[in-house]
Amino acid sequence: MSREPDPSVLYPDVAAHGSLAAALQAAAADQGMSLPLAVTPSDPLRHATFTSVLPHRHSSYVTAWQHERKWTIWGSSNDRLMVCGSTGDMRDLPRPIRGWAEGAGLDEIGQAAPFDLLTGHFEVPDNNPADVIASQWQWLLKDARDADWPQYRALIESAHAVPEFRGLHPFTSHWALSFSNTPHPPFSPPFVSIHSPRGTGDYTIREWWNGPALHQVATAAEAIAVAVGRIPADLLRTSFGNPH
Repeated sequence: MSREPDPSVLYPDVAAHGSLAAALQAAAADQGMSLPLAVTPSDPLRHATFTSVLPHRHSSYVTAWQHERKWTIWGSSNDRLMVCGSTGDMRDLPRPIRGWAEGAGLDEIGQAAPFDLLTGHFEVPDNNPADVIASQWQWLLKDARDADWPQYRALIESAHAVPEFRGLHPFTSHWALSFSNTPHPPFSPPFVSIHSPRGTGDYTIREWWNGPALHQVATAAEAIAVAVGRIPADLLRTSFGNPH
């Protein structure tokens, strides 16, 4: 049974400060700024939290990796991940942390970080359903374009090109694409789940992600055409991107 390494061995400089929060505050001070960081008592050398002046921003923290000297910054807004990125240089972290804490825009925060930080979501402070769905689509498109999976990217882009689907909330389970008329759980009952092939193979259409195969087609466009035909009429009437 492997033992978790002692964080003070991988992070002796952090241990010298007594906590990750204190080490980050020292790095910020070297750059002429201060940060609203708090120690996490259960794991002080590898975890620190910070707050924002914007009330819809929450769940904001920095974590250190266990087996490699690296840190990841996380920031959520109304339960959706807005920023998430990793760096091996602690000096990269103070500016994006300060931007998040002081209410800077996401683009500004992203520009302050010399590593990939933005998830693709945009903030929806009032949780307006139509904007939440648009934000989810933006995230899904970025995620698909970043993935080394051309067939999956083609599926997401083909689905987004269809107005009927742009008004529905897209989500994935086991990399299979599904839709709901609400962006908040519990999602509406599944009516389609589309699986992308890797390399060669067909797109598979099911009713839910592990249900029996209903159709198999060669292209993403064909898969989306089949999926459109399965949209229940009542789902179209209640979608946020289509006329009621």
